[in-house]
Amino acid sequence: MDVLHTHCAGLDVHKQTVVAAVRVPEPKKKRGWQVITQTFGTMTADLLALSDWLLTQGVTHAAMESTGEYWKPVYNILEANFELLLVNPHHIKAVPGRKTDVSDAEWIAELLQYGLLRASFVPPRGQRALRELTRARTTFVRERATLVNRVQKVLESANLKLGDVARDVLGVSGRAMLDAVIEGHTGPEQMAGLARGRLRNKHDQLVKALEGRVEAQHRFILTELLGQIDHLDAALARFDTQILDACAPFEHAVALWDTIPGVARTAAEIIVSEIGTDMSRFQSAEALSAWAGVAPGNNESAGRQRSGRTRQGNAALKTILVQAAHGAIHTKGTYLGAQYHRIAARRGRKRAIMAVAHSILVIGYHLVQRDEPYRELGADYFDRRNPETTAHRLVRRLEHLGYQVALQSPSP
Repeated sequence: MDVLHTHCAGLDVHKQTVVAAVRVPEPKKKRGWQVITQTFGTMTADLLALSDWLLTQGVTHAAMESTGEYWKPVYNILEANFELLLVNPHHIKAVPGRKTDVSDAEWIAELLQYGLLRASFVPPRGQRALRELTRARTTFVRERATLVNRVQKVLESANLKLGDVARDVLGVSGRAMLDAVIEGHTGPEQMAGLARGRLRNKHDQLVKALEGRVEAQHRFILTELLGQIDHLDAALARFDTQILDACAPFEHAVALWDTIPGVARTAAEIIVSEIGTDMSRFQSAEALSAWAGVAPGNNESAGRQRSGRTRQGNAALKTILVQAAHGAIHTKGTYLGAQYHRIAARRGRKRAIMAVAHSILVIGYHLVQRDEPYRELGADYFDRRNPETTAHRLVRRLEHLGYQVALQSPSP
């Protein structure tokens, strides 16, 4: 087997230690390799010492497993001086036998020497900063949703059915009613009068829903929960400002993604933070879809097709694509909406949603690659693509209802 890298290193990364194994040519032999191992800490000073030691050994390439969050400090220090590969642990199967940190590092170095490792996608530093911001904002949004659910729980405990009448309990009307509940000086009739917009048409229902048994502990818990929600709302506003500044180098790509139905500005920011703007990193749109976890699985043996479940993929990207798909299917007169209804009738709603998410990612891949906005194909795209098949299907449906149909070709 040919040697691709003569001076390489394998790193076995843990929370507090990094075991480095260096493979370099044996100085006294024409053929042979010398393996040198050493253990370092994970403090910044220790990692700088690791970088200096690798440079003195003449190392040009290094590889390590993506173990949780522990690889990030090592990557931040070493990426400037070496050709660094971050490898999926599932792709590295150690040989049977005694397993130690040293043997793991030596095995990684040997695989790297012969070019048997496939590097995972690690975005550039600017994109990594944007990714950290968008992922942190998503975490805050989930925490806010949890608090909203707790507000609903307290209202149920107090016999208040506001959530059954108002779609958004924390909207303008709902928040005014909750503040009145906390103050405790307003009756159901007066609280229902705080409704705004279309909610005014449900005055009688609101009066019934707001007639509860509110006690002191309910008011206290609601006060604390609403205070935390207000704090998160302010934090999310600051996140939006920070992300907007971090998106400046990627603004054009974000605008292109924003032209796709169902993909709003927030979703576009998350998608760009996960995949970037350089589509050449992925071999094709299909490879990107498989990496994101929205492509059908390929599992065939002995000519039989087994489960086609999607792989886990990039969890953050997959989640936002599914959310965008839910938004896209509710847009009228669009190709994505027609695709959903066409597949849902045959395969079910869940598979149809995943198919739309896959289409959104493929569309965005080509938009960024070609540097052009989205062009709508229309809801009748599938009918126009094969009009004879569409006409035959509609005729059969009418014949099943007992009608006799005679088709006449349209005049030229």
